[in-house]
Amino acid sequence: MVVMLIKFTPAKRVKLAQGLWLLYWLSVLAGVLIFSMGLFFKIELRKRTDMMDNSESHFVPNFLILLGLATCTINAFGGKMCHDSLDSAKFARWKPAVKIYLCGCINFCGFLFVGALLCFLVQVSLRFALAEGLKNGMKYYKDTDMPGRCFMKRTLDMTQIEFRCCGNNNFRDWFEIQWVSNRYLDFSNEEVKARIRSNVEGRYLMDSVPFSCCNPASPRPCIQHHLNNNSAHYDYDHRTEEMNIWTRGCREALASYYGGVMNTTGILVLLLLLLEAADTVGMRYLTTALDTLTNPEDPESESEGWLLARTVKENASDVMQKMKLFSRGNQVQGAGEGAETVASAS
Repeated sequence: MVVMLIKFTPAKRVKLAQGLWLLYWLSVLAGVLIFSMGLFFKIELRKRTDMMDNSESHFVPNFLILLGLATCTINAFGGKMCHDSLDSAKFARWKPAVKIYLCGCINFCGFLFVGALLCFLVQVSLRFALAEGLKNGMKYYKDTDMPGRCFMKRTLDMTQIEFRCCGNNNFRDWFEIQWVSNRYLDFSNEEVKARIRSNVEGRYLMDSVPFSCCNPASPRPCIQHHLNNNSAHYDYDHRTEEMNIWTRGCREALASYYGGVMNTTGILVLLLLLLEAADTVGMRYLTTALDTLTNPEDPESESEGWLLARTVKENASDVMQKMKLFSRGNQVQGAGEGAETVASAS
């Protein structure tokens, strides 16, 4: 018994083909958007790859780029089939490939679901990658004359300015590392010597942050040095006064930014999944309606279209029956091979 049977007049078939053609090209546009979002995400990750401790973070943008290209190809092919369905002679060439195409569309919907899931799940791994990457990047901030690390200072400064953030978790992270290179320290100065001696690891630590942490919207000139020393600044109390530096950590700022990009892309992929499902259902109705014309030689005759030739229960029982026959065949073949082995041994 067929499932979801619909009767089609010639006018209905034409409207279905035209509507499907439009949906397929909307899906192509959605594929272009997904490709663009994947490329944009990949470029953004490349720009800050030095601050991310995860080389696998590019898997998701690469997958989105391939998904976008596949979407454009599959739906352009479907649009061509819908266009040719209005001419029975042209559509006859597509008939052998229709079943394969519909099976491919169903599998592709699964890939789209996986893509949307990855967009939402990748945000967790990005947070861990940013936490470690920023922590290591801050350690290399001072190494401006060391090959491979000479651009880390510029990268971190530009990130803190662009995203209005400071440090990894907050600005106090800068208090725990030496971010001023030894070449810019006067080791004959008693204060410098005292700071280095007071630290077990011999580092020059201070309650200061780089200039890129300063908030230009603050009415007061930036206080970036001696942040915990009230006597070092006039009319200043670090416990009550609002800081004129960014208090938000860069990990949170970057994770929020990338999370917004990925959430938008994930929603777009889910919308494309709905479009693909509608395209697949519509194509199934169109092909079955063309196969069941009352008079195949007369394209103006009425026809019937359906979603499934048999019920889900009947299809499931058929699959189970085939699996049983297949397993029995394997058992018989295995028994035959065992008998041959015994015979040859004797």
